[in-house]
Amino acid sequence: MTIIQVNDKKITLDEDGYLRDFTQWFPEVAEALANREGIAELSAEHLEVIHFIRGYYERHRVAPMVHFVSKETGKSFRELHRLFSKQPGKRAAKLAGLPRATGCS
Repeated sequence: MTIIQVNDKKITLDEDGYLRDFTQWFPEVAEALANREGIAELSAEHLEVIHFIRGYYERHRVAPMVHFVSKETGKSFRELHRLFSKQPGKRAAKLAGLPRATGCS
């Protein structure tokens, strides 16, 4: 378990860097997580994807599949890969504050 300080709040992460509590997320947490993942700055495109994923998770309690994110945001898999690099669905979900998906390595 890791604790990061974002503004004046302590945010708890699991051993893989995922939020332990979905409700601890706020935009500055996404920025801190992005920096940990080697993404220097979150653009409006990043945030569009992140907010879509958060909204989907809030409604369904499961992360959307990357092809669904692509379809619903209008961003091709190539664009998602450009934004989030390797494993764009997994990395975007991490930045969105979703818990680590069962079965992901």
